[in-house]
Amino acid sequence: MRRPVVSRPERPLALVTGASRGIGLEIVGVLAPDYDLVLVGRRPETLAAATERAYRRAATVTTLIADLTDAIDRERLAARLGELDPPVQVLVNNAGVAGSAPLHRTDDALWARTLELNLTAPFELARALAPAMAKRNWGRIVNVASTAGLKGYRYTAAYSASKAGLVGLTRALAAELVDKGVTVNAICPGFTDTDIVADAVRNIADKTGRSPTEARASLERFSPLGRLVAPTEVAALVGFLASEAAASITGQALAIDGGETTL
Repeated sequence: MRRPVVSRPERPLALVTGASRGIGLEIVGVLAPDYDLVLVGRRPETLAAATERAYRRAATVTTLIADLTDAIDRERLAARLGELDPPVQVLVNNAGVAGSAPLHRTDDALWARTLELNLTAPFELARALAPAMAKRNWGRIVNVASTAGLKGYRYTAAYSASKAGLVGLTRALAAELVDKGVTVNAICPGFTDTDIVADAVRNIADKTGRSPTEARASLERFSPLGRLVAPTEVAALVGFLASEAAASITGQALAIDGGETTL
């Protein structure tokens, strides 16, 4: 049976994890004019900038405190989200961690923390929220993955595995929800000009003796464009995938990497 076409509700409720800085903060700015927001973070003070940005753009904002690496916190968060009325109809799984180490130094703690935040949390949030989206025949799930999930990088076994898993999860959920008005897509940024990459630059400089400028240039060279991806570029793509204009796009892993994975 053909599914009835349902238009996007007026000012749907959108949940953004990892909203306090970098890509997440820019996503808040993109969504705030058209969506009411639920922002998830570990501490209230870390969400202050995101909340202020959302208020400036006329969004109604709910902040929920949870450590997404903690199973009990995730369970409590899912229960709280189930109480929201209207329910969340746009889920942006943006929170993530990007630790790196050679394989022999990738201990169980690094592996577990990376998988919990980058893969298990998105899975559990989708599991909690997708039924309400399907019931209303409209929803959007956008997972912020990485080019590491498409190709892998040295010294990132945990990170690359988690992001490849997130791409696989995206495709599986898209197939399951395609006839319910819910699209599911992944965005795979290359090296992006965020605090995480700034930390990587410092680590490269410390370990190799190169200057910070040289260390940054080594990451910029991954892109045929010769520069880092801007967080605003990633946020704009999130905004598009959450919109009505992207209704026919689902099950995709969209690289935003200056051509790194294709050229």
